[in-house]
Amino acid sequence: MKRSDKQIIIDSLTEQINSSNHFYLADISELNASDTSDLRRLCFNQEVKLVVVKNTLLRKALESSDKQADELYDVLKGNTSVMFTENGNVPAKLIKEFRKRHDRPILKGAYVEESIYMGDNQIDTLVAIKSKNELIADVVALLQSPMKTVVSQLQSGANILHGVLQTLGEKE
Repeated sequence: MKRSDKQIIIDSLTEQINSSNHFYLADISELNASDTSDLRRLCFNQEVKLVVVKNTLLRKALESSDKQADELYDVLKGNTSVMFTENGNVPAKLIKEFRKRHDRPILKGAYVEESIYMGDNQIDTLVAIKSKNELIADVVALLQSPMKTVVSQLQSGANILHGVLQTLGEKE
């Protein structure tokens, strides 16, 4: 491969890294063509972009990116695939689901919510991470809870008051 071709790939990877808030590094080697195709289809359906890259090109792209991902350099050995996503926990769920039927992909590392996660043992932690929209929904639900309680208490109080007035009206 020519140096200019490598630079084009590095620039493209750097742009993807900078534009994506979350990315996962995984090992999908030892998957046959059919399984790899199934994984790619699953990634496409979940809006995850799966890219297989050379480690040296990925390292150069990481070095020239805006992300502070120096810790990920240690896992750039063997076969590496990058999963780019907008939701931090989607690739972790995807990997966990896919591994119910296969022994791959193996998580090497992840950059999620400006944090680095190293190793395959972090899958459950990454699955539990909530997306920005999920956190906003939780906050809205927490804010609505006291208001709903007050409204229901006022409504029950109005029903009791109505019942008392109706009883008093019937006695006269």
